Amino acid sequence: MLRASMASPHPVSSPALSLSAARWSPARRARVSLAAAIVVMGVWGANFAVTKYVLEHIGVAPFLFVRFLAMPVLGFALLALAYRGRLRDALPARGDLPRFAACGLLGHTLHVGIVTWGISLSTAFSSALVLTSGPLFTLLILAMLGAERLHRRQLIGTWVAFLGIVLFLSDKFIGGLASAGAGDLVLLGAASLFSLYTVISRPLADRYGPLALLAWTLAFGAPPTVLATLPAFLAAPLAGVPALAWAGLVWATVVSAFLGWLVWAWVNTERGVARSAPLMYLMPPIAGVVAWLTLGELFTWLKLAGAGVTMGGVAWAQFGGAHPPPPAAAQPDSA
Repeated sequence: MLRASMASPHPVSSPALSLSAARWSPARRARVSLAAAIVVMGVWGANFAVTKYVLEHIGVAPFLFVRFLAMPVLGFALLALAYRGRLRDALPARGDLPRFAACGLLGHTLHVGIVTWGISLSTAFSSALVLTSGPLFTLLILAMLGAERLHRRQLIGTWVAFLGIVLFLSDKFIGGLASAGAGDLVLLGAASLFSLYTVISRPLADRYGPLALLAWTLAFGAPPTVLATLPAFLAAPLAGVPALAWAGLVWATVVSAFLGWLVWAWVNTERGVARSAPLMYLMPPIAGVVAWLTLGELFTWLKLAGAGVTMGGVAWAQFGGAHPPPPAAAQPDSA
């Protein structure tokens, strides 16, 4: 059933990110996709502190309203520019509409809404730490569905990185689970939603390209959030919001959200979901440094040790052991 659902009778190629990449050698594609993934992790890691600052001045609902009002506009404007009068070629096949709708509701409406709420209840650093449990959910879903073949080094590296995250959080959880706070528990649920989105959106990214995937999932996921947050946006006292907070909102919406999701979808098509997922463990050290520099958050030696263990797990999952199989063997369901 899964294999059948991942085969498309109407494959569509996206010119936005694939024309130049198609001429690259496999080795260059691998290097560029890895570099792009690391850049995205840097942007997303820094974005926790940015979002925390913006939320303190704007609030959760107005933040979500602006984000989900702007992102579909950006997505379809770029899609129209990329296809230049051939937008009909980017239309989803009717059979793929339910998957696009599911991805939009899971990845945008639910995941982003819950993450934003969770960040407002937690700290920037803890938010990044808890959300990096996502690769464990991703690998579990992949293993259950048989969508990608997992290698021992991926599993070992992911578990080692997860132990590093546990070490990161050990001082916070020493008083028991309840002391962790509602924000961290909310973010744990959000991490599982993003993992599910990553897995079920992969076939759509393969067939339509990252840009069409982002635009059409936003077409389903943005309207519910815009409608739900409109009253709060209209009632918010936004006149006194400082310029730096508005700049942070632009960064969080355009750079981190729009461009970040676009590039991450392309990275998943190039590297595979299982190989990309452990890279998310790079976010906590980056978020920690940015939170220390900008928000004054402090860290103990346990957190520094956890960072080292996390980085080691990521390195092993990505580079240790045997080389991964070629795409045709590693991703049999996307053919």
